[in-house]
Amino acid sequence: MKKAIIYYNKIDDTWTKEEKLGHLEKLKHINNVEWQKITPDKNYTWLTDGLADDFNTFLSLQERNSNLKSIFNLGSNGVKTNRDSWAYNFKRDILIKNIVRIIETYNGEVFRWNQSSKIKKEIDNFLIEDNLKISWSEGLKSHVLRGTKIEYDKSNIRQSLYRPFTQSNLYFNSVLNERRYQFPSIFPTPETEKENKVIWLKVGTEIPMFALAVNRIPDLLPQGGSQCFPFYIYDEDGTNRKENITDWALEEFRTHYKDPTITKWDIFHYTYAVLHHPQYRDRYAANLKRELPRIPYTPEFRPFAEAGKRLTEIHIYYEQQPEYRLKHIENKDLPIDWRVEKMRLSKDKTQLKYNDFLTLTNIPSEVFEYRLGNRSALEWVIDQYQVSIDKRSNITNDPNRLDDEQYILRLIKQVITVSLETVKIVKGLPDLGLPND
Repeated sequence: MKKAIIYYNKIDDTWTKEEKLGHLEKLKHINNVEWQKITPDKNYTWLTDGLADDFNTFLSLQERNSNLKSIFNLGSNGVKTNRDSWAYNFKRDILIKNIVRIIETYNGEVFRWNQSSKIKKEIDNFLIEDNLKISWSEGLKSHVLRGTKIEYDKSNIRQSLYRPFTQSNLYFNSVLNERRYQFPSIFPTPETEKENKVIWLKVGTEIPMFALAVNRIPDLLPQGGSQCFPFYIYDEDGTNRKENITDWALEEFRTHYKDPTITKWDIFHYTYAVLHHPQYRDRYAANLKRELPRIPYTPEFRPFAEAGKRLTEIHIYYEQQPEYRLKHIENKDLPIDWRVEKMRLSKDKTQLKYNDFLTLTNIPSEVFEYRLGNRSALEWVIDQYQVSIDKRSNITNDPNRLDDEQYILRLIKQVITVSLETVKIVKGLPDLGLPND
């Protein structure tokens, strides 16, 4: 049998569908395409354009096999609910109301199924289809087949990071969440949030990689998903705490830098700083679209460990950072109003229309240099902190807090402070010591 020969032609990734079709129309015939013969590399990767060979020589974040020659022992996807509008809500009382409704509907369907003589393949046509009462997924249907009942438990309501710098309530439940992955061992109880820290890592090809330190359950994230690397892991009752940085990694770092004082927390912070380095992100952008980050040894360890520690602090405790001083432009014809419906940035991004009463001005341009994927931190907040109504379930998600009316205003100013300090720290990172191309 002859070996197949594969030819490839690449067009601009930023083109729209219409531009791509227009390009094909101009070519008229397949013979007019400038084909390039491609062969896979040793890892059987076919499209190798932009991949840096030295990336594979760096330390692995996590190995899937048992040799544990990696920085972390365990990693996990973020939580995948498959019913976000039901499982998440800014308001605890609304979340409870929604969860009670979906549980009542689900348990009723379990009872009906158990009383019926239907066979497995008929379940799709058997179950009630009412988006105002329930949201089905394959996982939830499988629990119906097993006859699993759900009891509402208020202890399942947990604090979560739904999106960067966006805190929400989550109903953390093994049946109503499609996949919890390893998080019953990472944040098994609210008490573990006081000591554990996680590097929440955006992965996939859709948007650039980013990392954010968190101390509560994070979502899977859209557009490729996420991988999470905790410092501690536990038994599911919160006991038997273990460090998740491997002993192998500790010995490797101490040997390489000839420094027996390096700790596992130092390695965690060092890793976090490297993941923020602009040279690292630019040089290995193609690699980071295909696989988890690998961490190089830099010429100096301590500056990265110290910078990573500070980044971890301001990113996790962003709500405790000082408020950046913005100029308030108030509409004197309207009563004082701190409620948000949907905020909007001006075209030059120097002003933010908070609501009809208030506009915030003098936003520093450097704020938008701190990007998490395709948005800055501030733009994540603007995008997420708005009143929304899910079209299918008709569930309202309202970020305004009656007991803290200025929370969103304060959050904006704190995230600006965090962004400016992040940019300053990242710009001050030493050179990675990588070869010049």
